[in-house]
Amino acid sequence: MIVGYARTSTREQIAGFEAQISELEKAACEKVFREQVSAVKEREQLDAALDYVREGDVFAVTKLDRLARSLPDLVQIVDILNRKGVALRVLNINLDTATPTGKLMLHMLGAIAEFERTLMLERQRDGIAAAKDAGKYKGRKPTAKAKAEEVLYLASEGLTRQEIASRVGVGVASVYRILATARLAA
Repeated sequence: MIVGYARTSTREQIAGFEAQISELEKAACEKVFREQVSAVKEREQLDAALDYVREGDVFAVTKLDRLARSLPDLVQIVDILNRKGVALRVLNINLDTATPTGKLMLHMLGAIAEFERTLMLERQRDGIAAAKDAGKYKGRKPTAKAKAEEVLYLASEGLTRQEIASRVGVGVASVYRILATARLAA
């Protein structure tokens, strides 16, 4: 059985999502697991797909970046598939881990992708540092500080730190930080 997996990072990427599903169906996938979630979040459908596949199956994706977020992540997924006796097929590069060449290519491509991502993150950090130096980068607006008055009021009403955090919509650590800052200022 050929089992497919399609993922986009956001719900706005409908065209890309539909294109993945179409490609997987053309590749004779009998079942396609689908999700629209960032790769950094929990991927429930990927977990379900990995649980679903059985020995002798083929697990198909359109591109490697739709499957794994990093080389270690890719290696872990491939290890799960290998232990279950399932081959991985990546459609856009015609890669099939059922062959020795496919296995070699997968590891080489994964290493290159990890290298590219590391370079991209390095360039991003350099760009942010340069923008900060130029006074053009402020970072995101602190949300907890903007809610300090409300936190202090709820604390004076006797609510627990957890209740305050829940009502105001900030983390418990932020509540503690606001209260500690208020104590120091008093």
